[in-house]
Amino acid sequence: MRERQGHFEALDDGEYTERRPLWVDEPARRPRLPDPVRKAAVRAVLIVSLTLIQAMTAFFCTMAESWLAFPMVLSSVASTVVATWGVCDVWVTRQVWNQRNGVVSMPSSTARRLRRERRRARRQARVAGRAKEGIRSPGGQGQLSHS
Repeated sequence: MRERQGHFEALDDGEYTERRPLWVDEPARRPRLPDPVRKAAVRAVLIVSLTLIQAMTAFFCTMAESWLAFPMVLSSVASTVVATWGVCDVWVTRQVWNQRNGVVSMPSSTARRLRRERRRARRQARVAGRAKEGIRSPGGQGQLSHS
């Protein structure tokens, strides 16, 4: 008689043998979709699948020359519009989520360096302009008036 205890199995004579686990957890290749995006995607898949079923039914009703063919074709056209909206909703929801919570946009080191150089040049131009006009920096001892 065998008893299960953790990852080991007891045999009849009291000897334990190690058994392999049923599965091994592996990290996901891509991170999980955010909840709002996942909800929109599930909604879109359901709407698209129902639209395809409805289109097939409309086709078969048309082939059988049933009275239901015309209403099914009209509702299939309407469902196609709704399915297109559903797919666009996934795209828009994903974009909105990325803008609000997603990728943090950090400037590259090149952009940061160029901005720093432009600030330094503007600062030097300001200091040179003040020196040319004879205005000293605040807190310095200089001329108070133009007399």
